[in-house]
Order: sequence, then structure tokens, then C-alpha cells
Amino acid sequence: MAAPAYPAWVGRWVSGQWRQRKRPPLVRPTRPLVLADKVANRRETAGDATCITEMSVMMACWKQNDFNDTACAKEIQMFYDCVARAEKERRENEDEETLSPQRNLTSSKVNKLLRRFPNITRYA
Repeated sequence: MAAPAYPAWVGRWVSGQWRQRKRPPLVRPTRPLVLADKVANRRETAGDATCITEMSVMMACWKQNDFNDTACAKEIQMFYDCVARAEKERRENEDEETLSPQRNLTSSKVNKLLRRFPNITRYA
């Protein structure tokens, strides 16, 4: 009985020649490998609520005095002062965290940096 006739690839596979000709797979990206001009806007985490006690005192005063601003001027001024302090602290913290390595950048800051330093699309 005659030996069966196998295709040519079977002989290469059995002898191990297929390993020598095998090349690594080609990487073909679906998009160009460059940074985009902007990132998606992500919702920033909400900060802690500030001035809650001052606001509740002001609203209680309004309720007691039939929403009369003149009778609650001291409480209203305390609330406005608290809001101004909180806004000042928030701006100081924002200035300190412009490029701090401890925290991730917000999407608005990343977009601002990408506008300042765009991709080089052509070579000189």
C-alpha cells in the first residue's frame, strides 16, 4: 500500500520549518497614533458643601420675620462673608493644583494644556 499524499504544509509543519518563517503579527492601528486635540468633558466630583449652617440660620431668620431682609441683615451678611471666604479658599486651592503630580488633572485643564501645546502635524 502506498503512503498517503499530504499537502506541502503538513511536511513543513512536521519538520518544524514553519517556525522559522513565522513573523510577528503586524500592528495596524485603526486611528493614527497621536494625541487628540481635546478630551471629553467629564463631570468633576462635587466638593463639600460650605456655609450650610449660615444659610440655615439666615433662612430660619427669614421664616421668623416674614422674609424681611432688614430684620435679618446680620445673618445675611454672615452668609455672604462665609461664601466669600469659601470662594477665596477654592481659588487658592485651584491655583496650587495647576500641575501638581499628586492628583489627576481635570478635563478642562487637560484641554487648556492641549491648546497651549498642540500636536505637531508637519515636520519642518
